[in-house]
Amino acid sequence: MSTLRIFIVDDQQLVRAGFRMLVDSQPDMEVVGEAADGLEAVERLSVTAADVVLMDVRMPRLDGVAATRALTARGIKARIVVLTTFDLDEYVHNGLRAGASAFLLKDTPPEVLLAAIRDVHRGEAVVAPSATRRLLDRFADQLPGGEPPQEPRLATLTDREREVLLLVAQGLTNPEIAARLVVAEPTVKTHVGRLLSKTGSRDRVQLVVLAYDAGLVRPAT
Repeated sequence: MSTLRIFIVDDQQLVRAGFRMLVDSQPDMEVVGEAADGLEAVERLSVTAADVVLMDVRMPRLDGVAATRALTARGIKARIVVLTTFDLDEYVHNGLRAGASAFLLKDTPPEVLLAAIRDVHRGEAVVAPSATRRLLDRFADQLPGGEPPQEPRLATLTDREREVLLLVAQGLTNPEIAARLVVAEPTVKTHVGRLLSKTGSRDRVQLVVLAYDAGLVRPAT
């Protein structure tokens, strides 16, 4: 089994030390670098290969959301886990749209955090699509108003793929989608894989955000 390379970003040295001790205690993980703010993180991750980044949101010079956006723009392949002190922090919504794959509270139990790192590395979204939808509903006032812009990433989707995208955005799992469409679960996995490829989305969370931004799903009232 290959070792997961973890990069830690937090402006508090004691927090970074705690995460480092936890990560380095695992036989399949190692900390490959640290940064005290988003600007330093962007600079170091440009020359440091990492699989997963633990990214705080509230930091000086460059916050975690802006750092996530910058890393995504640079094509950095590392999965980014946004860490926040407050549940449904407004930064988290922007972090997901910037390219983060997950969000977790800082007081998450160690075993949950470690499992999340492994899940994110496998391409799974730690934030369940249903939770992502609730999050976007919570911050609906931050979503674009009026008619949604034309989304070129949807132009090549088939009717079936659009249907699957809508069901993913509603928070349904693959088995639930299979039951709704009366198809085999492997067929749904194939459709989801094509959706990720065609839209350039990293995971199901990004598909939910795309559906909101394209106006396919409206915030709950």
